[in-house]
Amino acid sequence: MQISVLLAEQIAELFLMILMGYVIVKLGLVTDDDSKILSKIVLYIVIPCVMINAFQIDYTPDKVQGMFLALVASVVLQVLLLIAVWIMGKIFHLDEVEVASIYYSNSGNLIVPIVTYVLGDEWVVYGCVFMAVQLIFMWTHGKYIISSGDRIDWRKIVLNINMIAIFIGAVLFLLKIHLPVIVDDTLRAVGSTIGPVSMIVTGMVIAGMNLRDIFTNRRVYAVTFLRLLLVPVLALIILKISGLVTWHPQGEKILLVIFLAVITPSASTITQMCQVYGGNSKYSSAINVMTTLLAIVTMPIMVLLYEKII
Repeated sequence: MQISVLLAEQIAELFLMILMGYVIVKLGLVTDDDSKILSKIVLYIVIPCVMINAFQIDYTPDKVQGMFLALVASVVLQVLLLIAVWIMGKIFHLDEVEVASIYYSNSGNLIVPIVTYVLGDEWVVYGCVFMAVQLIFMWTHGKYIISSGDRIDWRKIVLNINMIAIFIGAVLFLLKIHLPVIVDDTLRAVGSTIGPVSMIVTGMVIAGMNLRDIFTNRRVYAVTFLRLLLVPVLALIILKISGLVTWHPQGEKILLVIFLAVITPSASTITQMCQVYGGNSKYSSAINVMTTLLAIVTMPIMVLLYEKII
């Protein structure tokens, strides 16, 4: 079965999970504010478990080479897309929130369940590499533009729970340390909830927003077009021209993981940054909601293009 078709099926399942979260808020069983508790559970427990468990694989030259390819591809894409989005900002007169929403993908919440469902657990580690690279860019460049030039807080990067989890996982991998079976099984069991919980949280957040305001904002559609269509196409061109696919026998699948991370909706972290550093958090949330809903259609299309071109 083509990966694009499989992805479409899995995204349809994720959409139904979003609908569940939306319905329980609309029925009054919970409030949209309750999503904050689940978000913290995902952030501080579920995602770290996924990341550490992803590195619990046998140390082989093939895996190391694959992780190096993922690292190079992630850095190349982040740098070149940053330049491209900066140019877009000048051409379309984008503000800080729009630039950040177009540039930063929601890889933290979506890439792990999507890669797990579509490709398998063993490919998640390459997604973690992308997430580590994006975290550095997000808490340097992203924070800088959202906070209007405020100084870079390196402690936020080093002490970020996701970065710590990746570091622990990488150290265990490099030292060829395998966790006890009971610990490994626990991490895997907790990590397996990331898809349903993350999607239910998204649905709860959407339920608490005024969808009419979102769908009648023409500017949101323009930003969504750039985030879900133009940026992925540029990423695809970069990957094709770079020739990175020849660096590894499984280069096509490794780069697919990185490409999937790039084509996800806008990062929900941008909204959190806006709330903390004074940006327009409502506008950022509107972009996040719109890109999340429309990604259900655009992601399979982009993967189909990937299969045809790479």
